[in-house]
Amino acid sequence: MRLQGKTVIVTGGGSGFGEGIAKTFAREGANVVVNDLNGPAAERVASEIALASSPEVKHGRAIAVAGDVTKRADWQTLFDAAIQDFGSVQVVVNNAGTTHRNKPVLDVTEAEFDRVYAVNVKSIYWSVEQFVPYFREQGGGAFINIASTAGVRPRPGLVWYNGSKAAVIIASKALAVELGVDRIRVNCINPVMGETALLAEFMGMDDTPENRRKFLATIPLGRLSTPQDVANAALYLASDDAEFITGVALEVDGGRCV
Repeated sequence: MRLQGKTVIVTGGGSGFGEGIAKTFAREGANVVVNDLNGPAAERVASEIALASSPEVKHGRAIAVAGDVTKRADWQTLFDAAIQDFGSVQVVVNNAGTTHRNKPVLDVTEAEFDRVYAVNVKSIYWSVEQFVPYFREQGGGAFINIASTAGVRPRPGLVWYNGSKAAVIIASKALAVELGVDRIRVNCINPVMGETALLAEFMGMDDTPENRRKFLATIPLGRLSTPQDVANAALYLASDDAEFITGVALEVDGGRCV
């Protein structure tokens, strides 16, 4: 098992990419702290991880911690729960994210703008505030930030979402440079549009087969990303196989950014 002995925090772990990451990491032996704003969703994922374990196939354990990643106090709660249950933390996956609906830039409200940047960018600021001092004391650690191809090859109608994910990418690289001396690795993953609850928002239209075809035509491999695609990439970056990998923005995009 590639993550045996590690404890990982996954934000936004109650659905979508986060759920895929949490379940994959647990299968690989990690103890997982499943965080989500939606407490029942986090509880469901943690329960399903527990049910998937057996005497023959021993998975890592999981706990659910409800919380808002835009709030400093909730990061403290998340940290305390992880230490109380598992004793240590080695990896933080900043997966929680949101978007404004695909629409003309002048139609995006200030409230929508603020929410996108709070969830997508400020949450990473708080994770750094909470965990960098701890990782320094422990002699190292790793952050994996889920960004997007939108930060590399933006689509029209998503200006401020695009900007928030570009901020995640450059912040991840800058953190990698600054924190490398502390043996803290920082990488990010750039998925292309995926089969998640936000798909219709990204498209700015109903999720119908006809509408999907318009977007699939822009992806050389001809399909959307899946939670397992993203989880597989995150698994590598969290594992000891990637101990010399930092500052990478790994595109999981079927060729979209080529």
